[in-house]
Amino acid sequence: MDIDSYETPDAENLLIAGRDRHGERNRARRLLATEAATALVFLAAAVALATLAPWPRSLSLAAVLVTGAGYLIAARVTFPVGSAITFPTQLVFVPMLFLLPAPLVPLIVAGCSVLDLWPRLIRRQLTLTRVLARIGDSSYALGPALVFVLAGEHTLSWQRWPVLLLAFAAQVVCDSSSGLARSWFAEGIAPSEQLPMLWLYLTDACLACVGLLVAGASIGRPGLVLLVLPIVGLLWLFAREREQRIDSELALSSAYRGTALLLGDVIESDDQYTGTHSREVVDLALAVADSLGVDARCRRNVEFAALLHDVGKLRVPKSIINKAGGLDAAEWAIIRRHTIEGEAMLRQVGGLLATVGRYVRSSHEQYDGSGYPDGLAGEAIPVESRIVCVCDAYSAMTSDRSYRLALTHREAIAELRRCAGTQFDPRVVRAVERCLTPRSSSRLRAGIRRRFSSRATATHSSAPERPPALTV
Repeated sequence: MDIDSYETPDAENLLIAGRDRHGERNRARRLLATEAATALVFLAAAVALATLAPWPRSLSLAAVLVTGAGYLIAARVTFPVGSAITFPTQLVFVPMLFLLPAPLVPLIVAGCSVLDLWPRLIRRQLTLTRVLARIGDSSYALGPALVFVLAGEHTLSWQRWPVLLLAFAAQVVCDSSSGLARSWFAEGIAPSEQLPMLWLYLTDACLACVGLLVAGASIGRPGLVLLVLPIVGLLWLFAREREQRIDSELALSSAYRGTALLLGDVIESDDQYTGTHSREVVDLALAVADSLGVDARCRRNVEFAALLHDVGKLRVPKSIINKAGGLDAAEWAIIRRHTIEGEAMLRQVGGLLATVGRYVRSSHEQYDGSGYPDGLAGEAIPVESRIVCVCDAYSAMTSDRSYRLALTHREAIAELRRCAGTQFDPRVVRAVERCLTPRSSSRLRAGIRRRFSSRATATHSSAPERPPALTV
């Protein structure tokens, strides 16, 4: 007997909730300790640099106020780069290195970062961890300041471009090493998993070029640093417009999801088996999509296609769907049109569901090209349709039908294996097996395997036109 049969859903949920709370507390403690250590190391290094290194120029209050104000404004603007976000502070940080004493710049950057949090800190909207993280985020300023001190760089000289390049490289090393280490110790994310994000420093390099031009123009005239603010404003505007487009797309996606769920309810009200079957296919199809590692767009299409793969049966007479015996040729011709009818119905809805209609149409194609309605084969069948096809067959085989009893889980998996490479994509079949092993999600098993976990060996229909793995 499966050991999971001794567990009740309530007890299991309580255990999971307890583990989650305990894990969250441990994570919060690790995060606080990591951010505190990073902030202390940064402050020790920044104070040592400011007190021990010679100042190449005197501290100008006007330069501090202007660059500090510019930095505060830039630090409040985030703009997207790919799937990540960054800040345009480089536009002000680079001029700081030439307008202020370089050894003092890291402390000024940290002061501006904390000052930016002060309003929320007064209202007690921030935790100590967040404040410490902001201080640790200033670590990037140590590298360029140290290079300038060691190289004796006092004024901007284009002839000494290697020093400028080395200063930027030092900034990347300090910032990335700090970020990678903090994520590793606090979140357990290995540095190798974070390396693909390093391309973001190309954005900093581009902004640094503009910052150098501003630095050259503002030496002796620190007020010119504020000329970068229109650029910061444009970046804010572009980011806001992008956010509004994303919100609009999310709202539209939500509307499509509501339409799909409504159609699912219509299917279920028209035929209870078909509706219940479709929702079970959705659960398994999403688990298989996750196992295969598909992207978010593909996963969404799999969800909708699994829910609506039988929507075309609304146009099939119930006398055919619920027929106890075998179907004749004319009835099979009507059944096989349900994928075409489903695509047509979804095309009438339009938008995202029109795209899903393509995967609904191909949900009964077979891997060797013997399926319907178009006879597609192999990779020519969309992966979304291949996933739905296997999950549809598994759910159908493990359900009682009007013409046969359900198969057991073992029998259904054996049938999927037998048909892998002919009727089904072998890679999808293996993913279904992974999702339905004893080590897979108990929630998924409870929803999908509940009906047959204790069923004896089922009897098969003798109708030759309906082999066990073939669904209609």
